[in-house]
Amino acid sequence: MKSNPIEQSHLLTNRRQFFGKASTGIGVAALSSMLQADKPNGQAKALPGLPHFAPKAKRVIYLLQSGAPSQVDLYDYKPSLEKLHLQELPEDVRKGQRLTGMTARQAKFPLVKSPFKFHRHGESGMWLSELLPHLGGVADDLCKITSMHTEAINHDPAITFFQSGHQQPGRPSLGSWLSYGLGSETENLPSFVVMLTKNSFNQAQPIYDRLWGSGFLPSRFQGVKLRSQGDPVLYLNDPAKQDAKSRRNLLNSIAKLNAKREAEIGDPEINTRIAQYEMAYRMQMSVPELANINDEPESTFNMYGDAAKEPGTHAYNCLMARRMAERGVRFIQVFHRGWDHHSNCQGNLPTLTKQTDQGSAALIADLKQRDMLKDTLVIWGGEFGRTVYAQGNPASFGRDHHPRCFSIWMAGGGIKGGLTYGKTDDFCYNVVENGVHVHDFHATILHLMGIDHEQLTHRFQGRDYRLTDVHGNVVDGIIA
Repeated sequence: MKSNPIEQSHLLTNRRQFFGKASTGIGVAALSSMLQADKPNGQAKALPGLPHFAPKAKRVIYLLQSGAPSQVDLYDYKPSLEKLHLQELPEDVRKGQRLTGMTARQAKFPLVKSPFKFHRHGESGMWLSELLPHLGGVADDLCKITSMHTEAINHDPAITFFQSGHQQPGRPSLGSWLSYGLGSETENLPSFVVMLTKNSFNQAQPIYDRLWGSGFLPSRFQGVKLRSQGDPVLYLNDPAKQDAKSRRNLLNSIAKLNAKREAEIGDPEINTRIAQYEMAYRMQMSVPELANINDEPESTFNMYGDAAKEPGTHAYNCLMARRMAERGVRFIQVFHRGWDHHSNCQGNLPTLTKQTDQGSAALIADLKQRDMLKDTLVIWGGEFGRTVYAQGNPASFGRDHHPRCFSIWMAGGGIKGGLTYGKTDDFCYNVVENGVHVHDFHATILHLMGIDHEQLTHRFQGRDYRLTDVHGNVVDGIIA
């Protein structure tokens, strides 16, 4: 659905003419009416014509594993590596593909089998590492895609690509596109919320706020970060000794001033400012209630583990994601850092999977028992994969960045469960069947949400932009 700034200019001009002829009180009332017209029952409306067709999913929970988990050791089982262990990676497999500066000057590229055992799980017989026992319990709800690929070979452009469909900063994030196109299901919480899991490693890839930014879309569609320490949202609480009535009167006065200014210059960001003031006011009640997990029964913590009682852990954030989904948040994203294992994979991976496995599996089981998994799309994955050859000493090996093939999983929201999609070669180096590019991944998410990815556009600087740029195909094979 295109948003044309020329048409917006005409609308703003007419609005300015109206306000110029009206008293301040009538002008403010008119603006309030227009804002409410965009919010049936207090909710922000979708763009006209959206969704394009009946959606399979109403919301998305995206568990993004920053740093790139090793598909060789977690998801893409390769018994062939037992015989190939410590042999040199053949040149005809590598095919002159780009390497990072961290391994490009290595004299040898010895293949290293996973030190971890793999087992089949569920009726589907899905292969998963022994490091993921809890995920094995929900294997028949998972669609494991082993044929993901991307062009980006370094972390920042790669994670920016997954977030915005472009390797360079400045484009709207996936959550912003969905909020912009589909509006909100709740009036008391943002439609797009972000949480960062505590960093358990001294070194981890940085997470920048621009990764959930709205780019050239109105700023009301950017993600709101929910913090695990101190106030959940900065500057949400009233100043000391200010009562609710005084606060309400202050907001009303600010709204009148903003409305007057908007009438004079027609800047749509002023409307965003008014809406965000009102959202913050409503969040003063809704956020404390959301963050109070004391109302959860003990059975919930048995499912997620004791770590779910500690704010900032992955398990806690997964529980919070479920609570947000219940309350109508459209797009929920949880970032977990520390997966960048250039050394000591056998020591670091068990630490990370212990932090993430139970909470991720519990989220799926919890949504399913509440009959919410069918319309909640859950995603788990990083920005690229890891090399099958060793970085450094094979005895205490690391794995370098590998964009040519890696694994993610999806569950619920119209996705086929118990499916392993795509195939890589015996060296876990190249995709040989049903490759899924980042643009295809984005196109499929939008499709599940009822959006034709080619039709959700926004005109900026004379060009119609979209999340998938000029690429992307829906992956029909993983849709139920």
